[in-house]
Amino acid sequence: SRRRVPRAALYAAAGVVAVSAAVALVANLVSSPDSTDGSRGPAGAVARSSASLSASATAPASPSTSTSASSSPSVSVSASPSGPPSASPSRPGAAAPDRQAPSSGTPFTVSTNPYYWYLPCDHAFLVDRSPENVPKPPPQQGAVGWAVPLKAVSANHQEAVLTVQGTGPETVILEDLHVRVVSSGPALDWNQYVMGNGCGGQVDTTSFDVSLDLGTPTATPIGGQRDFPYSVSESDAEVFHVTAHTSEHDVSWYLELEWSSGGRHGITRVDDHGKPFRTSASRDASPYAYPLGGKGWEAVEGG
Repeated sequence: SRRRVPRAALYAAAGVVAVSAAVALVANLVSSPDSTDGSRGPAGAVARSSASLSASATAPASPSTSTSASSSPSVSVSASPSGPPSASPSRPGAAAPDRQAPSSGTPFTVSTNPYYWYLPCDHAFLVDRSPENVPKPPPQQGAVGWAVPLKAVSANHQEAVLTVQGTGPETVILEDLHVRVVSSGPALDWNQYVMGNGCGGQVDTTSFDVSLDLGTPTATPIGGQRDFPYSVSESDAEVFHVTAHTSEHDVSWYLELEWSSGGRHGITRVDDHGKPFRTSASRDASPYAYPLGGKGWEAVEGG
């Protein structure tokens, strides 16, 4: 004979099986990996990824962090730098910061041409030698190399050109230009040699004029050039023509540039490469000239 099982027991067994199946399904969902687009993964997994990325925004991201970052809208905010670009650490190859103004020293350079002329007839030298012992006149660019071995002195007037340029980004104010006389004596009784012959009329240039015959010579702007102050920097230079003249004396002299930059102030000497400029009046009524195509110096009557 068959044994009867109560219905209540059957219903109870079916309920146990259903609960077990539900628990297995939930466990399977938790242990399964996220889907490709992240839309079906557990919410807890996304939250943990965002928190981990926010805590390590300054550290290199791991591959798993990159995947989570693409699925979380708050990741881009957390990963972006919170400070200004200047606060970020320096990197190899990054652009160097702007150079700072030097705290000491002269913030500009001065390049000096002690013998400048626009036309060869505009300049003459006094040389304590006979014409046979004086080489032919040089081009303007070779004047220093010609004059120094002969110990030549500019006759009657001398035009010096100063090129002033800053050495850094800061602006330098050139406040004034002073003339300083080292010595003054009688004019030299040497032969006068003109650097050119038959040049035509004189060409005026904007410059500062210095009369060395005055008790206290000053640099006076002429030719429409304005007076000091001027400003220079590394990208903005100034060129000054200083023409000194005398009709009575043999004068050794130099210039001083008074300047300021920021809280600094100074005076810089400008001379003929370490020695004073020297200009002398001429007692020679008949200068020598070297004719074009000639073979030697010839006296110029009434010159």
